[in-house]
Amino acid sequence: MTYWGFDDKPHTGELVVNKTATDDIVSVFHRLYDWRWPIYKMRLVDAYKADDFASIDADNTSAFNCRPAEGSSSWSKHAYGLAVDINPRENPYIYANGTGSHKNAREFFKRPVRAPGVINPGDRVVKAFQQRGWEWGGYWSGIKDYQHFSKGGN
Repeated sequence: MTYWGFDDKPHTGELVVNKTATDDIVSVFHRLYDWRWPIYKMRLVDAYKADDFASIDADNTSAFNCRPAEGSSSWSKHAYGLAVDINPRENPYIYANGTGSHKNAREFFKRPVRAPGVINPGDRVVKAFQQRGWEWGGYWSGIKDYQHFSKGGN
């Protein structure tokens, strides 16, 4: 998939999603590309030995990863290819107490933030996913997962 980088140049990356999610993801990422909305990096989590923490620390946009949901023994929507995380440094996972586990993302913990690649409540990235029936983790109560979009919830 071609995307605009933080260097304002087009790049080619990869996402693996469930076949049922392909049209939605292609449609949304086509819109992001048309808007020149920046993505830092887009590599398969295999490049990080399927380590979600390492992928997030590298600010990697990714989708499929066979893993449990954060803090749970149940499978994540990522394990089914029905979730995508976008620019996880700029859009961090925040615990209910307002902290996060990625030190490189601290400046992005509070919303709204005006910076390249940041997703804020009600912005066009959120709306583009919502129009395709996807939910944003930034609207969850308690924890906030600003990077996360999923089909059918968590």
